Amino acid sequence: MKPHIKNVAARARAATHALAPVLKSRLPLRTKLGVYKTYVRPILTYAAPAWFALASETNKKILRAQQSLALRRLTNAPRYVRNSTLERDLRIEALDHFIIRLTRNMFARADASAHPHIRSIAPWHSRPPDRRAFPRDLLPSDLE
Repeated sequence: MKPHIKNVAARARAATHALAPVLKSRLPLRTKLGVYKTYVRPILTYAAPAWFALASETNKKILRAQQSLALRRLTNAPRYVRNSTLERDLRIEALDHFIIRLTRNMFARADASAHPHIRSIAPWHSRPPDRRAFPRDLLPSDLE
C-alpha cells in the first residue's frame, strides 16, 4: 500500500498547492472549506473503502497529515493549534472517521441493493481460498 499512499498524498499536496491562492484569499471560511471538500478530500478518499483497512498506521498518518496541512492552509492556523481543534472548529470529521463512514455506507448500499450481482460484491460468508479477510472484516470496531 505504501506506493499508493505516497501517490495519493503527492496528488493531494499538489491540489492543495494549486489551490493556494484560493485558500489564502479573503473568501469566507465556509467557501474555502467547500473548496477543500470538493477538490482535496476526494483525492485522499478515492476508493478508500477498498484499501483503507489494508493500509498500515504509518500510511494512514501520511493521509491524516495531508488533511491537516490543507486545513491549516485554509484557516491560516499557526503550528501550535492542534489538528483536533481545527477539525472541531471547522466541524469536519477526522479523515479516519470519514473514510469509515464511507465504507459502512458503501457496504450498506451493496447489501440493500435489488441487484444480486451488487449484493455479491462483498459477501459476508464466502472467503477466498487463502482465508484472507475482506475489507469489511478489517474495519476497526472502536470507531463506531
